[in-house]
Amino acid sequence: MNIIFTQDAPAPIGPYSQAVEANGFLFASGQIPVDPQSGLPVEGDIAAQAERCCRSCEAILKAAGLDFGSVVKTTCYLADMNDFAAFNAVYARYFVSNPARSCVAVRELPKGVRCEIELIAAKA
Repeated sequence: MNIIFTQDAPAPIGPYSQAVEANGFLFASGQIPVDPQSGLPVEGDIAAQAERCCRSCEAILKAAGLDFGSVVKTTCYLADMNDFAAFNAVYARYFVSNPARSCVAVRELPKGVRCEIELIAAKA
């Protein structure tokens, strides 16, 4: 098992890692739209927040020597399903390999943000 950490994604706000490599896979913790330098949530609409989540996912993948083409599964959380289309527009620009995905609405997310993305990538 190998712990992945990058300064280009938000530091964990609890007792967990940004990502863990194990058995040929990368398991990334959910990324919320937090600026890695300030530690504060990104202001703006769902598109701005989804963009930050995707950039954090990209940074974690890069730190593990991977890219979006390696992603096999994502789980996306939205605070409001009315944001689904706008979220997808940003998501589709990054997750170009169309990995398997679940997208669910949740009552609330940490720090009052509108979205969160977690992923699993193959090291093959």
